[in-house]
Amino acid sequence: MALGAARNPDPPPRCGGGGPEGRRGRAQEIVLRPPLERRLTAQRFRRELTLPEVLLWQELKGRRLNGLQFRRQHPVGPYILDFYCQTLRLAVEVDGEQHALDEHPARDAKRDAWFAQRGIDTLRIAARDILESTGGGSGRILEYVRARPLRPSGPPPPQRGGGS
Repeated sequence: MALGAARNPDPPPRCGGGGPEGRRGRAQEIVLRPPLERRLTAQRFRRELTLPEVLLWQELKGRRLNGLQFRRQHPVGPYILDFYCQTLRLAVEVDGEQHALDEHPARDAKRDAWFAQRGIDTLRIAARDILESTGGGSGRILEYVRARPLRPSGPPPPQRGGGS
């Protein structure tokens, strides 16, 4: 370091790679790293998946579902999502029976609203639906994807022919 140069004590936020374009040459949103405790909790959750989560993960991992990449037990803000697809900005939550009891519905609604404010949709799938049928969870995700309006990624294609 040159004499007199000031050191920046705060490193820049993490991006997808070297600069705003990221590793793959396309713009990526800046993702601030969650606190160490939350990252360690997410790692522990990845080792301790419930049976419905394991079954759904078998259908999602390795881009098996329409080429979509999902992360499991992914920390976002103060929460840890069961599954998350960045491309769709979709959180998938596997809900056991306890989610219908006591204060769970209100807590889930608050959590879903937090994600909605940040442009992340939440799809809740009952654990029993995953246990009762092979492909039950991934089928629900596909229904969601098909029902979602397509977002154009650029200008419309040029018109063929002589025009008007």
